[in-house]
Amino acid sequence: MESAQQPPARWQVPFFTIWTGQAFSLIGSRLVQFALVWWLTQTTGSATVLATATLVAILPGVVLGPFAGTLVDRWNRRMVMIAADGFIALVSAWLAYLFWTGSASVWHVYVAMLARSVGESFHWPAMQASTALMVPKEHLSRVAGLNQTMQGALGIVAPPLGAILLGLLPLYGILGIDLATASVAIVSLLLIAIPQPERTAVAGASQRGSVWEDFRAGLRYVRSWPGLMAIVLLAMIINFIVNPAFSLMPLLVTEHFQRGALELGWLEAAWGVGMVAGGLLLTIWGGFRKRVYTSLSGLVVSGAAIVVVGLAPEQGFLLALSGLFVAGFMNPLVNGPFFAILQASVAPEIQGRVFTLVGSLTSAMMPLSLAVAGPVADAIGIQPWYVIGGAIFALMGLGSFFVPAIVHIEDNGHRVQDGGRMPAAAEIRLAGE
Repeated sequence: MESAQQPPARWQVPFFTIWTGQAFSLIGSRLVQFALVWWLTQTTGSATVLATATLVAILPGVVLGPFAGTLVDRWNRRMVMIAADGFIALVSAWLAYLFWTGSASVWHVYVAMLARSVGESFHWPAMQASTALMVPKEHLSRVAGLNQTMQGALGIVAPPLGAILLGLLPLYGILGIDLATASVAIVSLLLIAIPQPERTAVAGASQRGSVWEDFRAGLRYVRSWPGLMAIVLLAMIINFIVNPAFSLMPLLVTEHFQRGALELGWLEAAWGVGMVAGGLLLTIWGGFRKRVYTSLSGLVVSGAAIVVVGLAPEQGFLLALSGLFVAGFMNPLVNGPFFAILQASVAPEIQGRVFTLVGSLTSAMMPLSLAVAGPVADAIGIQPWYVIGGAIFALMGLGSFFVPAIVHIEDNGHRVQDGGRMPAAAEIRLAGE
């Protein structure tokens, strides 16, 4: 087995074999997501229903995420991804059967979204932590850019393709595509071994500690990193004010722009084209030497672009397309450097719980915002979420340049301690320094 700290010299073949399998799986998942959201939109026409669907999809990540990450750090990460992909495929098969028999209802879709999210709560941290073990640190920012490019490409292809497939196939046929693509991902994982980090005493957790002890160790690790906690707080506020707007985008299309599924697909594709362009830029460029500057600059421009979407008049569909393109372009520049900071700085043996803790904390406000957003949007419309949310988004990004804990996130990780003593395995080292 290759060392968990030193990826093999020829890392590209094993990593990109798994990466390609996951890309296929994501295509199927995106098609299912688009088809189910459009089915809910056409069936109910309710902002509350769409907000509820998003809520049940994110709750497992918020509630189970930290414990899932702790378990990922204890288990074989490749087997976790295989099990998660298989579980999500079984859920798709169950839902396909319901649509095939004509017995599917809104609550069945809710259950399926909830179950798929449970699988993703385990899969995502396992893949993120595995990336840090398989890719040399000096290439992590570029791989993050490539991941964002892939997400953008899926954003281009999946919505229009989903709209076309909805006109050609019954919904259970689209769910069948998801089963096939999940199989590709599982096969790729069966072919490649993923290095496992040695289990060591990290931030106060013993090598044979309980799951609860490991969870608390990860929580101390995150809480004691000033820059990380500041960014988590920033992300919580942004998620509260911005994410409901994107969850309610189908109603922006049908009620404000008076368009249909194809136009929804074009809006999501514009976001995807922007993500591809931004991801390619990050892959080639790598961002500013101080990674956090890249993320904060992206926040400012992205927020302004979201405001443009909200201000677009009924006949200004092209203006909304342009705004989403710019916001999508900035998305890789916001997220890619931040995840590269974590992958390069956090000890490999605790990356699973750190990633899920950060993900859970940053998503914690979303259930509340979605509970509020649905009824409010039904009462006053969708556009205010874009205008107000985007403006606050941009202002917070600009203000963060003047917050020392955020600007120096790559420097203040050395304060992570346990009872005043620095645990060797928990020491944060800066990439490139």
